[in-house]
Amino acid sequence: LCNGHAELCSRKYSNITFIGAHDSAFVGDSPADNQGLSVTAQLDSGIRFLQSQAHVNPFKVLSLCHTNCLLNDAGPLTSFLSTVKTWLDKHPDEVITLLLTNGDRTPVAAFDTAFKSTGLDKYSYKPSSSPLPFDEWPTLGSLIETKTRLIVFLDYGASPTAVPYILDQFAYYFETPFNTIDPAFPQCSIDRPPKATPEGRMYVVNHYLDKKISTNEVLDKDILDDVRIPNGLFGRGLLDDVLVPDREAAPKTNAVSGIGSIGAQADLCQGLYKRNPNVLLLDFVDKGEGVKAQSVLNGFL
Repeated sequence: LCNGHAELCSRKYSNITFIGAHDSAFVGDSPADNQGLSVTAQLDSGIRFLQSQAHVNPFKVLSLCHTNCLLNDAGPLTSFLSTVKTWLDKHPDEVITLLLTNGDRTPVAAFDTAFKSTGLDKYSYKPSSSPLPFDEWPTLGSLIETKTRLIVFLDYGASPTAVPYILDQFAYYFETPFNTIDPAFPQCSIDRPPKATPEGRMYVVNHYLDKKISTNEVLDKDILDDVRIPNGLFGRGLLDDVLVPDREAAPKTNAVSGIGSIGAQADLCQGLYKRNPNVLLLDFVDKGEGVKAQSVLNGFL
C-alpha cells in the first residue's frame, strides 16, 4: 500500500488529491487556533499534507508562529520536524508533504539547518530538474522505494541550487484566494502567484472559512496590557475587526457534499481547470469528512 491505497502506488504525485491541514501547528481552543488535533493525530487520521507558518521569534529561533511570534508561538521548527520524522519512521509506506510559509523572508539556509538537525533532509525528495515538469513527478511507489518520502515546499525564498530539496511553492503550484468569509466558497480563481496561468502547475485550494470578530475577542486584556501590538498587525489598527477560523462552521465546510463543502468547491475548480485540485487546505481536520472527501476525489469511493 502507498498512503493506504494500492492504487496510489502507480499514480504520479502530481495526479493525486491531498486534504491538507492549514496552519497545522496551531492547535488548541483559542479563537486564533486552526486545528483541534495534534500534528501526530492529524497524520494518524489520514492527513498527508501539513501547512504552517514559519517566523523568527524574538529569541532569533526559527519557529512556527501564527502571524507574529508575540501572539502565537507553537515552538521551534525543529520540534515540528522531529514530530514528522518520528511519524515517518513508524510508517514506512507513507508519503508526507510539508508546505511552509516564510513571511519574514528568512534565508533558506536556516530552513536547511533545521531539516538537517532533525535528519529530515535525508527523507526529502530532490527533483531531477527544477522546476520538475508536471508530468514528470514520480509515483508514490517510487518515492517510497527510493526512501524520499517527504516533499517540502517553501512559499518565498527557496533556492533550488542552494537547497535542492526545499522546493519553490509557486514554481509548482498556483493557489486560490485565502481569508474567505463567504461560506459558499463561490470562486476558484488564481490568487498567487500573480498573473499565473494554470498550465503546468499543480494547485492548492484554500478551503477554510474565516469569520470577523473584534480584536478584544482574540486577545485577553492582560495580554493587551503587557504586550505592545504593532499598529496595523490586525489591519489598520488594534481595534479593527480581525479574521479568525470559523470553528463552528467546520463540520459543514469540511463536508463531502453540499453548499460550501469540499466536494462543491472541488467540482467548481474541476470545471475551470479540467482536473481535480491537488490540495485542499482545511482548518479543523477533525471536524467534517475531510479524509472521506480525499478518498472520493481520488476515485476510491
